[in-house]
Amino acid sequence: QAQLVESGGGLVQPGGSLRLSCVASGFTFRSFSMTWVRQAPGKGLEWVSDIRSDGSSASYTDSVKGRFTISRDNTKNTLFLQMNSLKPEDTAVYYCANGPSPPGVVSGTRPPRRSDYAFWGQGTQVTVSS
Repeated sequence: QAQLVESGGGLVQPGGSLRLSCVASGFTFRSFSMTWVRQAPGKGLEWVSDIRSDGSSASYTDSVKGRFTISRDNTKNTLFLQMNSLKPEDTAVYYCANGPSPPGVVSGTRPPRRSDYAFWGQGTQVTVSS
């Protein structure tokens, strides 16, 4: 069955960097847009970024633009999220999921729901603190 496994989270100081990875199996990874979603403590899901199936374009929520970069390696069935200039408000569990995200989620009209995506990973914790 389809599986997504995230890794790369951890504790980092403000201003630091982390690179998250998400390894996919059990489905044709290269055929799907992919998504990163996060959930901060005590809050709901927040869409972070989408990337097209061929990696040709990406979109980001405003709060991470210029700091985060989504990418993928379709030869290794792996999705990445490079996170630079991290802030305490980036603290969250980060999930990868198969996209594309609904237009309303990308535009910010509504938050993502688990039911928007067929496949989810287990999440990786990112904590930004001094």
